[in-house]
Amino acid sequence: MPIAEDPEPRPSEGREPGGSDPSEAGGKDPFADLVLDEDFIKSASVKEQSGRTRMLAARWRHTPPVDPGGRRSVNDGPEKAKRRFGRKPKLQVVDPWGNPRPPRRRRLEWRAPLFVVLTVAVLLASLNIDGLRTWYADHIGGNGSSAAPTPVPTVAPETAKPTTAAPKVDEKQPTVGHPWAGSPAEGWPNGAEAFVLPEAKATGVFSADQVAAQLQLVKDYLTAANLDPKVIAGGRPDAALAMLDRDERDRATAALANPSKDTDATSWFSRFDPREAIPVGDVVKVQGRISYEGDGDKGVLVHTDFSFVYPLRPGPEAGKRAGSPAPSAGAPQPTKPASPQGGGTAKPVGLVVPVDDVSGDTWTTRTVVRRVENFRFYDPGRYPANPKKLVIADGTTSDSANSACDVYDGYYHPQFDQFAPALPDSPDVRPTGPETDPYDRSKDLSAEPGGCGSVSRY
Repeated sequence: MPIAEDPEPRPSEGREPGGSDPSEAGGKDPFADLVLDEDFIKSASVKEQSGRTRMLAARWRHTPPVDPGGRRSVNDGPEKAKRRFGRKPKLQVVDPWGNPRPPRRRRLEWRAPLFVVLTVAVLLASLNIDGLRTWYADHIGGNGSSAAPTPVPTVAPETAKPTTAAPKVDEKQPTVGHPWAGSPAEGWPNGAEAFVLPEAKATGVFSADQVAAQLQLVKDYLTAANLDPKVIAGGRPDAALAMLDRDERDRATAALANPSKDTDATSWFSRFDPREAIPVGDVVKVQGRISYEGDGDKGVLVHTDFSFVYPLRPGPEAGKRAGSPAPSAGAPQPTKPASPQGGGTAKPVGLVVPVDDVSGDTWTTRTVVRRVENFRFYDPGRYPANPKKLVIADGTTSDSANSACDVYDGYYHPQFDQFAPALPDSPDVRPTGPETDPYDRSKDLSAEPGGCGSVSRY
């Protein structure tokens, strides 16, 4: 089939050497010598994007990406920290991958002083093994066991006469660190806390306010005569004497000045000779009750019945009474020295160690004093008595446990286990009186003195 030819021949495209210039500029084609090699590609100013880049760009035009946060790069620079509470902001350091670096730990510069202190403490402890053993016995337990001792239940002040004796407790040797060990008085009230006054009511010629003042006067007297630390340590009971009526004060003053078997100051006041016995602390355990009634003559009669337990340690001359006479029933003593508890850590020291430098495991003792006292307030309209002073009425008596027998010098003289000799079997030395329990308050206190006896506990 014939092909129609162009009416005019095609112009030369200038590709052949020496061909014509289609631009009719009369010049050579600028792309004639162009070579598409590696250098041409590297020097290109515009580069074609990759397929993944074009795909992501098309997607992000409709759904922009969301920054999850938490990651940073080195191009972001350090994060600008916020200032809080006026403190200098801390800059967060990141690694080359943009992850935050943990802060460097400060040097533990406190370790060196701590090691020095511990070294010194260990050295001092090694130089004082006995003191360390004493501290361990006082704070943890002398028997090497961490088990706490059985606590003695707290006992409230009496409101009526008890029907039974105080319950038994574990027998333990009392020490300076534990002066109430082995005593039921450990749970008793401290000092004047036991003096609970009954409700005051009008009685006889006295109004309720006057009766309340009389009861308070009795309480103050009991405190001054039995709980004043200076009086207990052997001082003169001036405060208690000032509360007595003139005749009573004269009799008490005579007993202090010239004590004898019939007029002994211990029947009035609780005092110990400081050369033999020194109180351990200021706490005295007390149990008892106060009551009152009309005296039948328009006056008031106040009844008191209290037991006082005094913890004591040896004085500088405590060992001199090791061979003193046996105790009496009116002043009973322990039948035998108590066995030390806790593996023998308690030391029977007295004169071996200065009394002003005794340790917590020094053996101590206790003296139990029971006083039954009656105070009478006469009708001032019928009797020349001062209603603001105390008059001792009939039925007043006292008893003491753990005090030397047949010693009447105005002081109690307790026996310490570390100085108590073994009692021989001679009938002249053995106790002749019955054994008594000073903690049995269910029994009435006898006004008749008995022979030399012993106590079941103290």
